[in-house]
Amino acid sequence: MLKYFLPNEHAKSIFEITPQHLKQKGIKGIITDLDNTLIEWDRPLATPEVARWFEDMKKSDIQVTIVSNNNKKRVEAFAKPLGIPFIFEARKPLTRAFQQALRDMKLKNEEVVVIGDQLLTDVFGGNRLGLHTILVVPVAQTDGFFTRMNRNIERRILNVMRKKGMIHWE
Repeated sequence: MLKYFLPNEHAKSIFEITPQHLKQKGIKGIITDLDNTLIEWDRPLATPEVARWFEDMKKSDIQVTIVSNNNKKRVEAFAKPLGIPFIFEARKPLTRAFQQALRDMKLKNEEVVVIGDQLLTDVFGGNRLGLHTILVVPVAQTDGFFTRMNRNIERRILNVMRKKGMIHWE
């Protein structure tokens, strides 16, 4: 069961994830979380650096879809100015939104990576479909109420994985 919570890779931020790195793995699409993955959960718009990251992916023919558990107003306000497709109220870790993103991008599971900051939503949801998962360090040290509860559970899971020697990025 623990294997479903173990990401394939770990990165300090999205900026460590380059088009060249993804292309070497045969990746043509990214499903990414929004809050605390791309920007702080309470920041409404993309930073210039995040906008540049999206542009680099686009120039390299790597599609990006934002899949967020947040509401339409929040996700649309971030994604629309950037021209990035999005799915809101995704109910991750359920797989429906991930499958919708795959269909919308017209890509196969092995051509897509999931990037997120949470084991219980992003990594678990992506792993359940056999997608390549990358866990990033949250960009903010604060979280919303439900995310704080998730982080408590994640710490316990990570401690068990550490004791079993499953984590190699620390």
